[in-house]
Amino acid sequence: MARTQKETTPADPPNYEAAVAELEQIVSAMEGGQMPLDRLLDSYRRGAQLLDFCRSRLKAVEDQVKVLEDGQLKPWADS
Repeated sequence: MARTQKETTPADPPNYEAAVAELEQIVSAMEGGQMPLDRLLDSYRRGAQLLDFCRSRLKAVEDQVKVLEDGQLKPWADS
């Protein structure tokens, strides 16, 4: 049975922390095992989008750190 509603892509979260919080909510709901199949699939898709968003933000920060460290990502030093 085909969907009759137009599918829309949810907006990106405002920041990394909001993305992680939403992702945690999705994982928790999915682990509950009480989600209908269609909602489970939609939640999985949204989770994948959020994961990509988080990865891109982390990559951007890593690239900025490389610039600050003269092109090399140095290991964190324990104080």
